[in-house]
Amino acid sequence: MKSPAMHLAELNIAHLRAPVDSPEMAEFVAQLEPINAVADTAPGFVWRLKESESDPTATVVHEYGDHLLINFSVWESLEALWNYTYRSEHLAVLRRRREWFLRMMEPYMVMWWVPAGEIPTLAEGMRRLERLKAEGPGPEAFTFKDSYASSEAASLPAAAEARK
Repeated sequence: MKSPAMHLAELNIAHLRAPVDSPEMAEFVAQLEPINAVADTAPGFVWRLKESESDPTATVVHEYGDHLLINFSVWESLEALWNYTYRSEHLAVLRRRREWFLRMMEPYMVMWWVPAGEIPTLAEGMRRLERLKAEGPGPEAFTFKDSYASSEAASLPAAAEARK
């Protein structure tokens, strides 16, 4: 089977209710290893940003503030990411997010298409999220709710007809 020419990059952020090493976050941190293992073996998974290859509970250290938890990954398709997010053990953790994270009133997740084999940078992901906040969804920055086909798929006649 030929691999797709485009993959889906996704970045999501969450504002922690407490420091990641605090007792309030212990239950969440305990779930990182098993949930990341589900992602790593999910059909269509390509890559995710890791802080450490040896510590599966290590959260990504970045320059955007200690209160911000970052998840950044690449998937073969929108469907593959959807299935992991909403049709795997990940959903049980997602349903409890309010226990560990503050509610955000602005976009906290962004997706965009990248050429297969390309790994985007965290800085690019943060720029895409800012673009989504400033301009709303479009082909360069979108969400599950307002998703866009990959540029390759969007050029096909059936995709153009579906958008009319």
